[in-house]
Amino acid sequence: MRKAILLAALLALDAAAQAQLPGLRRRLPAPAQPVLQGIDALRAEFAAQSGGTTVYFGAESVGLTVPARTVLTAQAAWLRRHPEVVVRIEGYGDAGDTRDHALAVGARRAEEARSYLVLLGVPAAQLSATSWGKERPGLGRAVTVLVR
Repeated sequence: MRKAILLAALLALDAAAQAQLPGLRRRLPAPAQPVLQGIDALRAEFAAQSGGTTVYFGAESVGLTVPARTVLTAQAAWLRRHPEVVVRIEGYGDAGDTRDHALAVGARRAEEARSYLVLLGVPAAQLSATSWGKERPGLGRAVTVLVR
């Protein structure tokens, strides 16, 4: 019963609004493209404005390359503008490593990226680091920064 009364009231308000402002809905242009909202919008903006979400390392290396530093620098600038965003840095090992070695290498790579972001002014509380080692194949020799 309450739902029926509420629905009738909403329909009456809508009819009254249309009567007072005829043609308003016809004059509003449709959006050109859907607007992303929430976390998906932040992820898309982060990837677009920072040159991507993945940085690569040399084989058996945990040192940041020049291209990796370039991407991380852009990511740091974006993260400083969005202090409300928390990111997870995921490190990966090399494909040929043993499981334990891949986890260790992935952890060192993730920590290297995290430390560099902190050095560039991103608060450490905004960052977390983890290693996937060989658990998620296909991204060997990489670190991925993900907006959570």
